Amino acid sequence: MWSVGLLAYAVAVFHRSSLGVAAVEAQERFSAGASAVSLFLVLQLAVYAGLQVPVGVALDRFGSRRMILAGAVTMAAGQLVLALAGNVPTAVAARVLVGAGDAMTFISVLRVVSFWFPGTSAPLVTQLTGILGQIGSIVAAYPLVALLHATSWLATFLGAAATGVVVALLVLVALRDAPEGTERPAVAGLPELRQGLVDTWREPGTRIGLYTHLVTQFSGTVFALLWGYPFLTVGEGLSPGTAAGLLTLLVLVGMGVGPLLGRLCARWPLRRSVLVFGILAATATIWTVVLLWPGPAPLWLLVVLVVVLGTNGPGSMIGFDYARTENPAARQGSASGVVNVGGFVASLLTILAVGAVLDLLTPGGSTDYDLDAFRAAFAVQYVFWAIGLAGVIRHRRQLRARLARDGVVLRPLHVAVGDRLRSRR
Repeated sequence: MWSVGLLAYAVAVFHRSSLGVAAVEAQERFSAGASAVSLFLVLQLAVYAGLQVPVGVALDRFGSRRMILAGAVTMAAGQLVLALAGNVPTAVAARVLVGAGDAMTFISVLRVVSFWFPGTSAPLVTQLTGILGQIGSIVAAYPLVALLHATSWLATFLGAAATGVVVALLVLVALRDAPEGTERPAVAGLPELRQGLVDTWREPGTRIGLYTHLVTQFSGTVFALLWGYPFLTVGEGLSPGTAAGLLTLLVLVGMGVGPLLGRLCARWPLRRSVLVFGILAATATIWTVVLLWPGPAPLWLLVVLVVVLGTNGPGSMIGFDYARTENPAARQGSASGVVNVGGFVASLLTILAVGAVLDLLTPGGSTDYDLDAFRAAFAVQYVFWAIGLAGVIRHRRQLRARLARDGVVLRPLHVAVGDRLRSRR
């Protein structure tokens, strides 16, 4: 069941990434500038983030299988429209469909994980889902580009649409929401769904999950998705090959760190916020060093930056672990949807803010940005780090108070570690 859900998510990531790797060809096909093509990405992310809560509510109502199926069909339709599109408005509509289908997929797969992997294995499988799903971006970066260069725009995106149809058929035939005999939540009506969403938001575990996702995800996402490559090549003066290698390293670090964080969350579920604070501190510190470095940063420092940013994606998955453990099964979908809003809203706003600062500091609408412009632009991250940190601290306090009322004793960390070591002996 997990492999089917994972394949659906990997294909969703493939659809999400497919236009980005074909940006030059898109400019030629639609006679559009870079700003118009970047609009595709912004709208796609906006649709993805905006649909998370409605999709989460629908997920609790209809289950994972139906939502993943709907997502696969919607993304296939979007790729079909993009294959046939001959102008910018039609292409924008196509990417909106892709964003909508993408929004239905990931949190639905996480719900599959919560039912099929109960207990301490769920955090690890959640991390593996996020990591292995990125194979879709590798497929977009290499086989899809090769097909595009060897054939045509129409053939390439018709093939992408066909991939979505195949996944939809596999989900329809093979995927099941939960093991046989699992007690299913009762089908709720509209008043119950509304009350469930209210209860989901009132749960401090959901809100700390949202701010955890926000504060750990956006910096790495912005760097990998849009502004990292121009920062490295135009701002820092690296060759395209070196910059591409650093972005690949970011993905590989995430693949290595994810399982470790999953194991730590399973072993120390009451100490997950310590991991969040550590990732945030490392990310903000390395960015501060890079931005204050006199002149272009040395390659070793940029490698350290990329390694630290590689922890951001796995760190954001801790937010979903909060949603899973602090909400009942009937609210898993809506809770995951609320959490998923945090990082993508912050990423979208940071992408726009970085672009706005670069344009403001670069005269004449030029794209020849200098290093000082990039430094000022990336400084907007401190605003979102501050917002996220304040949210995590506030709702961490509320969650601990609620756990104390429920009789959960939170011992000092050094005592808990000592007990763990003694139990091993």
